[in-house]
Amino acid sequence: MNQVATKMLRESAPLTAAELELAELIVTTLNLEVNAAEIDPDASLYGDGLGLDSIDILELALALSKHYGIQLRSDDENNRRILGSLRSLNQHIQQHRTRGS
Repeated sequence: MNQVATKMLRESAPLTAAELELAELIVTTLNLEVNAAEIDPDASLYGDGLGLDSIDILELALALSKHYGIQLRSDDENNRRILGSLRSLNQHIQQHRTRGS
């Protein structure tokens, strides 16, 4: 496991079932070398957290659209908050999803 992934290991509350599903989608979509169940749901998805960059976010946005039916627009001023952590992204998905379980 790389250093970035190690920083993302869970230190807060356990993942909910929906957060685990989302974590697995992120790991699979981006081919990350981390166990989805060990992702800290409150850690940043960017930089020092999971280490995602703008290209990763674009790939993730496409996967979220296909899987959950949500649209993340590049010009949305709320993106930093929405994509701030696994938990905040999951909350956004639960409020706006049009498909999925």
